[in-house]
Amino acid sequence: MARPVRPLAITVEQREELERLVARPTATQREVRRARIVLARAQGLSQEETARRVGVNRPVVALWEKRFLRKGFAGLVDEPGRGRKESIPLEVRERIIVGATTPPEGRGRWSVRSMAKAVGVSKDTVHRIWEGNDIKPHLTRTFKISNDPQFVAKFWDVIALYLNPPDRALVLCCDEKSQCQALERTQPGLPLGIGHVRTRTHDYYRHGTITLFAALNYLDGKIFSLTAPEHTHREWLAFLKALDNEVPPDLTLHLIVDNYSTHKHAKVKSWLQWRNARQRRAHGGDRMVLHFTPTYSSWMNLIERFFADLTEEAIRPGSFRGVAELVETIENYLAERNLAPKRYVWKASGEEILSKIMRAKAALTGVGEMHS
Repeated sequence: MARPVRPLAITVEQREELERLVARPTATQREVRRARIVLARAQGLSQEETARRVGVNRPVVALWEKRFLRKGFAGLVDEPGRGRKESIPLEVRERIIVGATTPPEGRGRWSVRSMAKAVGVSKDTVHRIWEGNDIKPHLTRTFKISNDPQFVAKFWDVIALYLNPPDRALVLCCDEKSQCQALERTQPGLPLGIGHVRTRTHDYYRHGTITLFAALNYLDGKIFSLTAPEHTHREWLAFLKALDNEVPPDLTLHLIVDNYSTHKHAKVKSWLQWRNARQRRAHGGDRMVLHFTPTYSSWMNLIERFFADLTEEAIRPGSFRGVAELVETIENYLAERNLAPKRYVWKASGEEILSKIMRAKAALTGVGEMHS
């Protein structure tokens, strides 16, 4: 008569931790296999059955069961010194890692091949070391730190509108998308299909440009828009007047705009003063209040997020035989979008953003001192 199988005794907490390890997407195959061995034995399976299910030999099951019993989770980790010894000298590794931040003379950055040639190893070795240390010389991110002396005040003025919109008012993110080009591709491209990507020619005919003025309602995501052949203060003022006629007369409109000179033109200011005075007499408050983002901080205006969607989904993929066709495409896109508007919600903490900006300024100051 065969002896009964005695299950491996583990606690509830150990079982839960092992199950989390098995389900963790970042866990290695080795870690998952050892955790499955322990779980299977804890469920009462024999060493032979566990080995068959996990895909190992019975001595392997016995080994990790014994190590778990003796050391717990620490027993499932490889002991120091196991595995193939590092064949790359320490000074070479240091040159590959530290030297990646200093490009060779006459070049903007190292490549894996140029670094490999400089230190005398293979390109695969350089790639492996860079990847293991999260070094990516081929990537560059663009940035611009605002030098606006009133940055903090303007920053909180805009953030407050997003996080705590005023009552009896609309928060509208406004801007113009200028130089929308009506480009016609010289040849028709192939459509997207199974096994091949969509194509389009690199060259095109230019048929003129238009400017799209748009206001994004922060509360519901709807877009009010106007197209014009230019983007001077006249078109901006016409847009404001159209917006004034569109919105119920008893509401105050808080417009988030950038520092483009058109938005601050003397005639625009004069009209706003006249319109607000008339509004105060009728309803006791201003009709339109402009909130300017800090310089070089267009990322604070959520209308830019909409412009990016419009460009990627409607303008850039298209081929237009004239300005009228481009305008029609934009208007159709806006009409469809407003039937099921997409709201962009500001979630980032103002304190966290300011902290990042302060760190960036400190880093730039340090870099400037190094090069001075």
